[in-house]
Formats: sequence, structure tokens, C-alpha cells
Amino acid sequence: MKSHFQFSNQQRNGIFLLLIIIIAMQCIYAFVDFSEDTPSAETNEIEVFRNELDSLRLLEVENSKPKIYPFNPNYITDYKGYTLGMTNEEIDRLHRFRESNQWVNSAKQFQEVTKVSDSLLNKISPYFKFPDWITNPKPKSNNYNNSFAKNDKPKTFNQKVDLNKATASQLQKVYGVGEKLSDRIIKYRTKFGGFIADVELSEVYGLMPEVIERIREDFTVKTPRAIQTYNINSATRDELVLIKYIDYEVANNIIEERTLREGFRSFEELTKIEDFPIKKLEIIKLYLRL
Repeated sequence: MKSHFQFSNQQRNGIFLLLIIIIAMQCIYAFVDFSEDTPSAETNEIEVFRNELDSLRLLEVENSKPKIYPFNPNYITDYKGYTLGMTNEEIDRLHRFRESNQWVNSAKQFQEVTKVSDSLLNKISPYFKFPDWITNPKPKSNNYNNSFAKNDKPKTFNQKVDLNKATASQLQKVYGVGEKLSDRIIKYRTKFGGFIADVELSEVYGLMPEVIERIREDFTVKTPRAIQTYNINSATRDELVLIKYIDYEVANNIIEERTLREGFRSFEELTKIEDFPIKKLEIIKLYLRL
């Protein structure tokens, strides 16, 4: 061991010098800033990448917001009104207005009925879509021959045009029926093979009740399509579900009510049945008999 720790003066000086160099290097490393003032190329790339991620995140947030498509404000439901930002009171005012068989025909009237704020109206009114006969009314001409004029006598059955044979140009003579509505009437007629009765006009999307009345003054179903009808007092559940707007639940309710009443005496008794689609009674009656 003694031989390992005995040094000459020259060796001791060398060791001392080495210690001084090590301490000096440690001090330089601890107190001198070696970082560069200008950002490196890698730092710039990271910043670009971070900005791109932020843009993608904002785009995803924007895409996740519910989109608004053109709609008729007369058919706003509770959920639709909520997504548009309307309050429950504003939605209820619209529903009460519609229940009185009145229609909103402009953005201004919509605000008068619902009492929505100007800011909300400006936000949603650009998406309002009213029927063509409201937005582009036809000018009344002197040679207009529609039978709804007060001085004209109602047309007889023979004088009216068969609704199952009427052309688009004939239908467009009715005030309130444009190219789109006449096209929808003919498409509905073609899809089901013809109308059964005039009441089926209510099934054509966009036809207002007052327009339907004008159509019926000049048109009527003279050649109804053949359909299968069912005796309401003997029809089975499987037969009842073949009728439009009647599902299995309603069919079961009809049979239960029929048993309790020992048979129906009028179609109006169907309105007392639970979950029965009362608004579609006139359509359902076409497929039933007593």
C-alpha cells in the first residue's frame, strides 16, 4: 500500500494541476450559459406542429356543433326549438299559435308570435323556409278561373277535373300551387297508384289546408284506386297493422276497446282509444268499414 501513495515532487505537482483544471471546468460549466439566443430549426418545426394541432382542435370543435338546415318554422318541435336557443315559453307560444290553426308566414310574424330576441331572430331567420306560394306568390290575373271566387257558383262533381288524371299545368292554375307542389302531388299519386279520396291531399308535404280547399273546388277523385278495406268489428290484429298509421300497439288497443264496447258503432269511437293517431283518422277511415 505504501508504494501506491508515495509520489515524487514532479508527480505531486501534476496531480495538483489536474485538480485545478477539474475545478475550473466545473465552475465554467456551472456559471457560463451555453444556450443559443436564436431558436434552432427543430424549435421552429415544433412551433409549426403545435399551431397545426391547435387549428385541427378548433376545427373539430366547430364541426361538433349542431348544424342548422333550412326548415319551416311552423313545425318547430320542443327539441328543435331547444337546439335553436329558444326558451320553453317561446316554444309554447308558437305551439299555441299553431293549435289555433294559424300559420307563421314571415320572420317578422315569427318574432311577434314567439317574442324571441332580435339577436336570436337574426341568427335563425336566414334558415326559415316557407312554401313557394308564400315566398313567390303568383300575381292575380284578370283571366284567373279558379272557382274560389266569391261570385262563382261551386262546381259540380261532373265539372271538376279528376285528381288522378290532372296534369301539373292544370294544378298550377290553383292559387298557391307552384311547380314544386304540383310535382309533389303527382309524385304522391304515382307512388301509390292514385288517390283514394280528396282527403289524401293532406298527406302531400307542404300543402296548407287553405290550398287544399282551393284544389278541391276544381278537382276531385273520380277514379279512386282499389284498396282492401277491413271490418273494424271483426278485423284481426295482423289485418289492422296493414292499415297506414296503425302499429301493433294501436291494433291491440283497438281490439281491447272493441271487446269492451261489444263492437264499434261509429268511427268516432276510435278517438277514445289510447295512443290512437286522431289526426290521421280521416286517412285511416278509408281502409275501414263498419
